[in-house]
Amino acid sequence: MPPATAVVVGLGKIGLPLAVQYARHGWYVIGCDVNPDVVEQINAGRSHIHEEPGLEEAVAQLVQEGRLRATSDTTAAVRQARAVVVIVPVLMDEAHRANLTALEAATRSIGRGLQPETLVLYETTLPVGTTAHHLAPLLESESGLQAGSDFWLAYSPERVSSGTIFRDLRLYPKVVGGFNPPSTEAAVAFYRSVLDTSEIIVMPSTDDAEFVKLIETTYRDVNIALANEFARFADAHGLDVQAAIAAANSQPYSHIHTPSVGVGGHCIPVYPYFLLAGAEAVTEQVDGFAPLLQLPRQARAINDSMATYAVRRLEMALGSLRGQTVLILGIAYRGDVRELAFSSAALLRTALEKRGAHVLADDPLFSSEEIRAAGYTPFSPSEAAAVRAIILQAAHTAYRSFDFRPFSHCQVVLDGRQALQRSAIEALGMRYLAIGDGSPGRSRQRQLAAFRRREATASSQETAATTRHRPKSAH
Repeated sequence: MPPATAVVVGLGKIGLPLAVQYARHGWYVIGCDVNPDVVEQINAGRSHIHEEPGLEEAVAQLVQEGRLRATSDTTAAVRQARAVVVIVPVLMDEAHRANLTALEAATRSIGRGLQPETLVLYETTLPVGTTAHHLAPLLESESGLQAGSDFWLAYSPERVSSGTIFRDLRLYPKVVGGFNPPSTEAAVAFYRSVLDTSEIIVMPSTDDAEFVKLIETTYRDVNIALANEFARFADAHGLDVQAAIAAANSQPYSHIHTPSVGVGGHCIPVYPYFLLAGAEAVTEQVDGFAPLLQLPRQARAINDSMATYAVRRLEMALGSLRGQTVLILGIAYRGDVRELAFSSAALLRTALEKRGAHVLADDPLFSSEEIRAAGYTPFSPSEAAAVRAIILQAAHTAYRSFDFRPFSHCQVVLDGRQALQRSAIEALGMRYLAIGDGSPGRSRQRQLAAFRRREATASSQETAATTRHRPKSAH
């Protein structure tokens, strides 16, 4: 008996590893993508994703064995499927609203090929209510079938990170919420057949499962914002936030994250807005209570402001940045990940340019042409002597052994990810800064102490002068 067919719609950084995962577990997998170059590469046994350990070898082997192929014809592929997993990206527009255009198009294509008793699973992160109240009607209208009776529908958020997807699929529990109980049962059975994790967490509905992903991501954003607030407090009072956080986290109920120059990626800077959209949709407010989700909203503003705060720290150390050359190390949003989505490097560049600085950028994961195409001026080693300040934005492994010696006129290195060796930088005569290192507060304390010493000296001198000129009393 031939293996059952699973269709994965969207062959990006997560979709292609999922297709490989399912094929490894005995399913015949058809991957669907609108990009014909991606389809061509996969059918030739080549992965267009290079950062995932083991992925390239697996694609080559599975394609050769006939267990994986790709197509741009989603509707035709779905006609053959028992299970369809959708991992099409949802973007965010300038007003911070979810742009469902690509997902809606994919859903219509799926609906046109949907057969009775097929399972449709969405893994794309979505605003609460999207699967049941927006996507289900699209599937029904295109297919003429009813969700929950003619076909099964469920939502299960992806919970993996680029570079560790296969590991994460083994380690993390799978969260599943169905359109109705039969849909949930079908989804659980599918995931038990393709995943190595023993834990599947069943939620009451697709809405509940969507909510899970949004709050776990928003929690991280809020936690990072809190750490950044602690860092700014430490800077103001001459304290070391890293030492304080490490000590606080020795208590098992404390899980404070690491302060930094900002938050990037497809997830943390984006999904809190999907949650906030649900708050804005609620018009009923109970008298005496604050509006919903104020803390996540403020956290977003705090984290996006950290790039400007970092640039102010440079100004405090260097003075005016006008005409100064500043090098940003890392334009990727995260260390060792070749991805630019919502990178804090863009916020740093904007803040520096507003102050008149000449901004250069370096990233070992991107070519000079790619750096320029992303809107940055690529750094050339011949410009090293012109650099007055360096900001580490992405903690790439390569930067751990970065040679700072050619930067003979660099005065300050701001370690935006707490990833560099302070002693090595200071040994070159450069000043080392980190978010929350307390140096602004200590500087003010030294200035205040010096002022008080001068005041005390002046007062002492005035007292002495008064004593010398005081007339002697007559006896």
